[in-house]
Amino acid sequence: MPHPVSKVPSHLPSRLTISLWDFTWYTRTTPGEPFADLDVAFEQAVERGYNTVRICAMPFLLFGDHGIDTAALRFTSMGGDVGVRTRWYDAAGGAVLDGRAHLLELFRAAERHGCHVILSSWEYQQSPAFLEGPEWYEALMAVDPDDRHRVMAEAMSDLVQFLKDHGLAERIAYAELHNEVDLSRLSLAGGGGPADVYWPQRPFVESAVARMQERHPDILATTCYGIPPHLDIGAVPDNGEVAHFHIYVYGVLGALEKWAGVRAVDGFPSPELRSLLRDDAPDMASYEGKVDPWRLSATGVSASMFYSHDWMDTARWDRWLYENYGRWREAMSTAVDERLDVLARHARRTGTPLVIGEGWVGYTPLLAEFEDGPVGQGIAERAITRCIELGAWGAVLGSNSAPHHPGWDNVEWQRTWNRRLTLGDAAA
Repeated sequence: MPHPVSKVPSHLPSRLTISLWDFTWYTRTTPGEPFADLDVAFEQAVERGYNTVRICAMPFLLFGDHGIDTAALRFTSMGGDVGVRTRWYDAAGGAVLDGRAHLLELFRAAERHGCHVILSSWEYQQSPAFLEGPEWYEALMAVDPDDRHRVMAEAMSDLVQFLKDHGLAERIAYAELHNEVDLSRLSLAGGGGPADVYWPQRPFVESAVARMQERHPDILATTCYGIPPHLDIGAVPDNGEVAHFHIYVYGVLGALEKWAGVRAVDGFPSPELRSLLRDDAPDMASYEGKVDPWRLSATGVSASMFYSHDWMDTARWDRWLYENYGRWREAMSTAVDERLDVLARHARRTGTPLVIGEGWVGYTPLLAEFEDGPVGQGIAERAITRCIELGAWGAVLGSNSAPHHPGWDNVEWQRTWNRRLTLGDAAA
């Protein structure tokens, strides 16, 4: 039974077609980078059928109590050639921004192009790693873990008030406490997503979301789970005003990572991983030490994973996935169906609109094409079709469908499926 989006304010779209702009809308703004001109980025988004972008609004950095000068923020790369072929990390570096002014510029551009913005934060995950110095990261980690949810709620609420003061509140689709609270450093239990993370975090998340709602009852407020506990959905607080979740099925991708030891620390790189690397890949020893230790800690991506993604021969990577996909096809399809069904039931029970803010396969090297190719698109199409059938308020076509990924070039596919999402008709 489709879930009615009855709680959606009348000034917002009846369906959200979402492009994931994450933190890249401020880390990749130098000439020639995808967000050098926000109007161009929005023009391209609208051309592809999007009406909403989801961002790290950096609320703690812009409105936290830390003494950082946000009028001259200097962003950089990971260092040297680290990250140049790693998805989300291929920033050129060198951007200098007035943070609050840049936020207003984004919202005014959204207004000019008829788009809306989902507010989130990646600050306890990745964003601080792109600042020139460690002060942002250090300020975040200095907050007592038991107080981090509250501090983020206050910062996000201050940011919403700032947008209201500038007449831009109607551009806000809704506000999330933080991206993937279960996979973040918001609490001591965070960072890995094991089953025992969810219940201990529940009261902190619930209280923080309630604080956002108290300060701005006219703005939908919620939270976000990266690995939704679909087998124990009661661990998710009931007071979120949007049922926002992510679904990455991994399947064959997870099998490749385990087989090759992509995320391993001991015995890295394995012979299996070496068989997938480019012929010009350097020794790992020459790669270590290129990234400041604090920067690695701030992003949570290990030097070994940067090495794996930067030096992957993506043709070999994709070939392995295609050759082994048949063993995982049914499991991946079932995972999409079952998780969406559980999340839709949660949305109906709580009377909230369902949004899938990220998905569908998983995290791949920047130039790998499996997820944007025929099999990956087929998985996405199955998921999007099910979202439409379940009456979801919004969904991504895929996390790679954004200006900073090669998948952005699949223009007609995005137009087609965003049209179907907009019409709420899987066969449109």
